[in-house]
Amino acid sequence: MKLSKDQYDVIRKWMYRYARPLDIARWKFHFENGSRLDVLTALSAYQNEDGGFGHGLEADSLNPNSSPIQTWCATEILYELRITHKNNTMVKSILAYLESKKDFIDGYWLAQVPSNNEYPRAPWWTFDVNEVKKWSYNPTINLVGFILFFADINSELYHLALKIAKKAVSYYLSTDYKPNMHEEICFMRFYDYCMKAGITEIFDVPVMRNQLIHNVTSLITTNKEAWKTDYVCRPSQFFISPKSIFYQDNIEISEFELEYIMKSMNPDGSWNINWNWDDFQEEWNISKNWWKAHQTIMYMLYLKGFECF
Repeated sequence: MKLSKDQYDVIRKWMYRYARPLDIARWKFHFENGSRLDVLTALSAYQNEDGGFGHGLEADSLNPNSSPIQTWCATEILYELRITHKNNTMVKSILAYLESKKDFIDGYWLAQVPSNNEYPRAPWWTFDVNEVKKWSYNPTINLVGFILFFADINSELYHLALKIAKKAVSYYLSTDYKPNMHEEICFMRFYDYCMKAGITEIFDVPVMRNQLIHNVTSLITTNKEAWKTDYVCRPSQFFISPKSIFYQDNIEISEFELEYIMKSMNPDGSWNINWNWDDFQEEWNISKNWWKAHQTIMYMLYLKGFECF
């Protein structure tokens, strides 16, 4: 099943009408031979002087202040752009923010920060004093991978990341670890960073790889009816190509998602979002389109990875 040119054009028009400049730049980069620099320029608008990111980059929290979760979002876009140069200005600024240990407690960068409560947000970003217990290594282990890939190996930040990584991997490979989608994605990215950096002393590579594959397979929701209404795990949230290590154990459900994406597209070229905010409905109406744009890019990357257009 292939996405038709007419369908592509409808999706493209929706993006140009409703997406924020950052996501239009990302769209152009992935699908129209756009400039990597244009994405970085748009992304820089969300970066604060301390090197961290805010201003609703993670569109469920409109807090302008820097936070680890917003900064994690920025690192994901850098990963998406295949940025690997250690002297990249944005990379160095992010490392400076992380090195400051702002929003860092007892070996964790906080997913929620107190200043979230002062701004419109989804309920799950309301600060809770028990947030470390709730969020565990999300986004910490992802940020640790970023540090291990980009930071100077002689820096205090690198050695801090190494220490956290060893503890986190021990937890991940233990029976205490209960897989959940967002934390699993963070461990996936950590693994990718370590492999790209040639760091193999932290874990036994085959053991870590097999555990990732097992957890991802267990997390993908096989109840296809639930996809229509519930916030569930789908293959595209973990991989975007049959070349992925996760594909072989999830072939049937991966192929089903290709058909599902094309059939569930709205006539206007968007896809529905399966979550909502309890409060701040006016702001949510704006944020919802930002999420739709992001989801559109991820769906289209999945279709592209499977050569469906």
